[in-house]
Amino acid sequence: MRQSRRKAGRLAFEANILDGLADAIVLIDANKAVVDANEAARKLFGGAIINSNLDGSMLDSQISDAIDQVLKHERSWSGEFTTATPVQRTFEVSIWKLEPRARRKASWALLVLHDVTHTKRADKMRADFISNVSHELRSPLTSLVGFIETLQTSAKDDPDAQQRFLSIMEAETARMKHMIDHLLLLSKLEAVEHIQPEERVDLVKAIEQASTGLLMRAKKRNISINLVSPKQEILVAGDEIGLIQVFRNLLENAIVYGDTNSVITVSMATNDIANTADRIYVGVTNFGEPIAAEHLDRLTERFYRIDKGRSRAVGGTGLGLAIVKHVVNRHRGELSITSTVDGKTTFTICLPRANSLS
Repeated sequence: MRQSRRKAGRLAFEANILDGLADAIVLIDANKAVVDANEAARKLFGGAIINSNLDGSMLDSQISDAIDQVLKHERSWSGEFTTATPVQRTFEVSIWKLEPRARRKASWALLVLHDVTHTKRADKMRADFISNVSHELRSPLTSLVGFIETLQTSAKDDPDAQQRFLSIMEAETARMKHMIDHLLLLSKLEAVEHIQPEERVDLVKAIEQASTGLLMRAKKRNISINLVSPKQEILVAGDEIGLIQVFRNLLENAIVYGDTNSVITVSMATNDIANTADRIYVGVTNFGEPIAAEHLDRLTERFYRIDKGRSRAVGGTGLGLAIVKHVVNRHRGELSITSTVDGKTTFTICLPRANSLS
């Protein structure tokens, strides 16, 4: 009796250890029925997985066949498994044969699923990033090479053509420099993103400084910038240069994509929105083309553009909103984007107030 209690206690202890693992672990008998599963597996396949058969819709046919092979012939197998619902996830799958023992006459199989979804996504993002950078640099460089050859040959005695080509070359060079500057800034932001800034910054002054440098650009499109803020000083814990960059990027974006003869509104609020006095909310609203819902979550991806042609025409690098996202993340803040059918688009930033971190 004492021995059976000790054995039961040991099994419970081992089960608790497996429940603490992030990998999904499933024990399968010779008939492919699930003998046991840890908490991660129960969450993945559902709590009713115990005593069920894995030959159903839980796994794809390749994994099901691999379990058969391991139970009958092989000692182990490894591969990948992707679930489509509720969201797509990718797993590295390992299957090991457990040889028969005294009380277990048939072989069993141990199935381990290691979630590599984030790794796969990161690899894809890295590959896309390299591809995008190559494309963004190749296009203007190709143009520059063509213009240089023309200036050296057919246009070498044509002052008008020279002036026209040199103006285009200057614009292309400026766009490449702008993009490289943004890439370097993103690299610096990623290096320090884990370090939360602690400087006390007057948010009203930071927004005013960001908008001042864009007034002439806004005036060319007959756009005005209206700052609606509390009269008192609003202090946030942050990096002043980084926050000025955030609001400059958002305002620049609003000027470029907003309608002519319109107003950009920058509004500030505290606990009026979320009933949390330790947060400050800043909304930058403009009126222009409405943004479809499927684009909203991707706007902060590097080089993501809704209209690539228009973005390049206005000198956009496709990196401005990515910079905004990284700076906001470093400040432990949040960024949300909404757009209505009438073309009202609002970028809202939530930041912790300075006194909330003291």
